[in-house]
Amino acid sequence: MLLAVAHGSRDPAAVTSVRALLRVVRTLRPELTVRCCFLDLAQPSLEDALARLAGRQPILVPLLLGTGYHLRVDLPAALATAGLPHTHLAPALGPHPLLAEALADRLTESGAPPDAPVVLAGAGSSDPTALADTERMAHLLATRLGRQVTAAHLSAATPTPQQAVAALQSAGHPHVALATYLLSPGHFARRAAGAGAAWTTTPLAAHPAVARLVLHRYDQARAAAILPTAA
Repeated sequence: MLLAVAHGSRDPAAVTSVRALLRVVRTLRPELTVRCCFLDLAQPSLEDALARLAGRQPILVPLLLGTGYHLRVDLPAALATAGLPHTHLAPALGPHPLLAEALADRLTESGAPPDAPVVLAGAGSSDPTALADTERMAHLLATRLGRQVTAAHLSAATPTPQQAVAALQSAGHPHVALATYLLSPGHFARRAAGAGAAWTTTPLAAHPAVARLVLHRYDQARAAAILPTAA
């Protein structure tokens, strides 16, 4: 069983986008049981989901783009409370080349030309590990696109997307594209849209490459876990 753990949001569109992503996951692997839960602000909570699965052996796949506090502290603690080993926790989704594929597609969809410099706008964090993950994702995207990509952060760190866009414009690039490095719509996505870029992508949401990555992370963790056949 795959238990996807999303961050959660008060915005119904964010919850809808998570469920849409998991529908794609189920389409790719219909024999796999896929459930979802949320760390905050939406239901079911992670604790409730684990309680309902008492006796089962789910693999938790965080729908998180970097390795921050939730992945290092909250999720291992929830597993321990539920009596599940740490090996049942998959890595964060990012950074990964499949996300570069999805981001590149979103840039094309936005109408951004192939020579425009790109700002990658992540959610931001006070955790240096999460910030480093965003920097690595910017490098992966730059490698895929063959052009400059600047990492920026929508909260808790600099440069902000507005600062990164303005810096590129001051350096002689009047038209900058912004890649929204978020899974779902909501407050941060709206903030990204106001960064002053000429083109701004929609969140990754239910892109097929993201769905493939969810299954890849599940397979990684399942290979490392000792599971009963029925799990």
